[in-house]
Amino acid sequence: MNNMRTPLGKVRGLGSAKEGTDHFWRQRLTAVSNIPLFLFFVFFLVSYNGAPYEAVRAAFSNPLIVCLFALMLISGLFHMRLGMQIIIEDYVHGEGAKLALLLLNTFFSVAMGALALFAVLKLGFGG
Repeated sequence: MNNMRTPLGKVRGLGSAKEGTDHFWRQRLTAVSNIPLFLFFVFFLVSYNGAPYEAVRAAFSNPLIVCLFALMLISGLFHMRLGMQIIIEDYVHGEGAKLALLLLNTFFSVAMGALALFAVLKLGFGG
């Protein structure tokens, strides 16, 4: 077996984290799912531009509209978190700062998702 690792790399145990391909495919999957979901979102915004609040609220009484908005939020925020994770891992070199920013990235995505989903569900259930 031909091993391409350097002796120093072997001692330090440095090498592939074995997560790159999985991360790559998750980011591509969310990117593809975002295309129809965000096209729906733009169409909805254009359709209801200038409409009274009651008309928009009536549109949200349709379960399909609420589900599409929820899927758009989840997919968009997950895609955002994955993209920011790559940027942080590539450009932040201090381990402490990198860990802190990765945690903040996840917390921010979850917090924004919770708030946005709450708003969509509140409209959907007529709260």
